[in-house]
Amino acid sequence: MIGAGIDIGSRSIECAVLENGRIKETRKTDTGFDPIRQAKKLIRDLSFDTILATGYGRNLFEIEQDASTVTEIKAHARGALYSFPEATTVLDIGGQDSKVIRLDPAGRVIRFEMNDRCAAGTGKFLEIMAQALGFTLSSFGAAAASAKKQLSISSMCTVFAESEVTSLLARGENPEEIAKGLHQSVVKRAVSMLNRVSPEGPVVFSGGVANNAYIVKRLRQATDRPVWIPQSPEMNGAVGAALLACND
Repeated sequence: MIGAGIDIGSRSIECAVLENGRIKETRKTDTGFDPIRQAKKLIRDLSFDTILATGYGRNLFEIEQDASTVTEIKAHARGALYSFPEATTVLDIGGQDSKVIRLDPAGRVIRFEMNDRCAAGTGKFLEIMAQALGFTLSSFGAAAASAKKQLSISSMCTVFAESEVTSLLARGENPEEIAKGLHQSVVKRAVSMLNRVSPEGPVVFSGGVANNAYIVKRLRQATDRPVWIPQSPEMNGAVGAALLACND
C-alpha cells in the first residue's frame, strides 16, 4: 500500500508519500493565492494508492480531488507517534496557527488547544518581525542568540508588535536584542499552552518554527522538559495524514 498525505496550510503545502510504513518521498511548496492549484501541481506526477488531506485547505481539496480528509489534530498526533512512539505531548507551531495535543499511553488524543484566530506566536509572526528588523527568517534565530540581553516585547498581536519594534528601532535599540525579546515572547506563549494542556513529559515539537534552533533552545530551558524534533518537523502533518490514509 502506497499512501499519500497532503497538509494544505496557510503558508505552505507539504506532501508525504509512504510505502509499507516508510517515507518514500516528501515535497513542499508555497501555498500562494490559489492553494488547490498549488496542491494539484505538487502531487501531479506522484504515484500512490490513496491520499488523505489535512490543514486549513483540506475541505476544498476534498471537493476538487474527491479525497478524504482528517483534522490537523489527528494528523499531527499520528505524525508525532511515527517519529517518537512514546510521545504524549505534541506542540505544533506552523505558519499561522499553533496547537498543543495531549495523548494517552495508547496514542489517542485526549485533549488539545489550538490558536487559529490570530498569527500571534506563529511562523508568520516571526517572519514579519524578522522583516521589520532587517533579518532573513533563516538568520533570525541566530541573530537573537547573539544578543547579550533581551528587550521585553509587551504585545503578541502581530500588528501592535510590529509597531512596537519600529518604535524601539527609532529609539536606537539593538536589533539583536529586540529579536531576542521576540523569540522569548513566542516561547512564553507556547509554554503557557503546554502548561494548560499537557504540563508533564517530553514534548514533540513540530511545524516550521521547530527549525528555529534558538526557539528550541529557549523552549527546553523554559520547560525543563525533553523537546524532541522530528527529522523534518514541517512534514509532520503530511506524514501523519499519509499514515492514516494507509490505516497504519
